[in-house]
Amino acid sequence: MRRARVTARAGARKRRAARRPRPPRARARRGSAPAAAPPAARTRERLVDAARGLLEEGGYATASVQAVADRAGVSAGALYRHFASKAELFVEVFRDAARKDLAAIDAAAATGGCVERLAAAVAAHARRALHRRRLAWALLYEPVDPLVDAERLVYRRTYCRHMAGLLRQGIAAGEIPDQNVELSAAALVGAIAESMVGPLSPVAGQILAEEEIVATLVRFCRRSVGAPDAPALRSVKRARARAR
Repeated sequence: MRRARVTARAGARKRRAARRPRPPRARARRGSAPAAAPPAARTRERLVDAARGLLEEGGYATASVQAVADRAGVSAGALYRHFASKAELFVEVFRDAARKDLAAIDAAAATGGCVERLAAAVAAHARRALHRRRLAWALLYEPVDPLVDAERLVYRRTYCRHMAGLLRQGIAAGEIPDQNVELSAAALVGAIAESMVGPLSPVAGQILAEEEIVATLVRFCRRSVGAPDAPALRSVKRARARAR
């Protein structure tokens, strides 16, 4: 009898507990800030930012391990916990810059006719380099570790694939004559790279104005693939002639 009463009281308690309103579960608000990156990821990002800043100021000669660590606010030992070597850090800096550059090129070439998109891609690449000349020189041309040279080749091949894609579209649309797009793209990228050595070099003398450099590169690329000059490019040429 006693056991039956105990069992009945226990059942009543369970029923009362079930009827009690439960506190609502916390829900993530729409538009709320994403979760913060873990400390290790933030430290790695600070190291990459610090290295990029030092490269922009003085090239690889100023970007010693200690200088990078000091600017990032960590010890030199902490740097080696995130990167196996100084070269590995520079590779990450290059990869980050290459991703941003290719994304900007794709964004510039997102609309318009095929030839106009090709011209926009060339102009975007040149302007980004000219706006941060010392950094572009360090990333693209300054002698450094073979690991960075290998990444430069990866970037060059990717850039060539993007250009080849634009050329294929131009041929399909009848805007440029049929041609070997891989070879033409490689020739364009190589010509652009060589032509930017002088303007980007930290020891170069007087150079042309940015708009003239960009216009000349775009004109050359259009002519190289068989496209006519755009009116804006011809006006740049006439303005230069008047200035003389």
